[in-house]
Amino acid sequence: MTRAAGLAVLFLLAAAPAAAQRDSTATRPPADTLRVPAADTTVRRAGRPDSVRPRPPISPGGAFLRSLLIPGWGQSRLGRNLTAGVFVAFEGIAATMVWKSTWQLQFAEVRGKYVDSHTQEQQDWIVLLIFNHFFAGAEAFVSANLYDFPVGLRARVLPDGSTGVGLTIPLR
Repeated sequence: MTRAAGLAVLFLLAAAPAAAQRDSTATRPPADTLRVPAADTTVRRAGRPDSVRPRPPISPGGAFLRSLLIPGWGQSRLGRNLTAGVFVAFEGIAATMVWKSTWQLQFAEVRGKYVDSHTQEQQDWIVLLIFNHFFAGAEAFVSANLYDFPVGLRARVLPDGSTGVGLTIPLR
């Protein structure tokens, strides 16, 4: 299972830089110029009737169930298309590898050689496929809960030439 675990780690490391590069403030105007959305997409805060915050298009539970059923579906509904694409791509790769390892296992059983290693390979890919479903569901659930979180994560080149990661949290 070391090969499968290595692929899972590689997948997670490849997805992290793409998610970090996304500027969540680029699509939204600054908070003081935020236009009031339609009444069905806003929530009024108690004690502050003039302030509104964006609501996710689906509930966190709905996002979880969508991505549990089809990885990437919940992320897509939340507008996180790059993340959805990564989950869909890994789903396709894992499903193809389950099919391929099943075919190789059948061939190994006919020949009577390497049956145990092909069985292990098939089981590893099935576990990764199931893991992708649960991980996509959990990511969609968290993304729906943090839909209106106003934080910016940026990677920049510092004056001395090194790379730095900065976190911007606006305070009122």
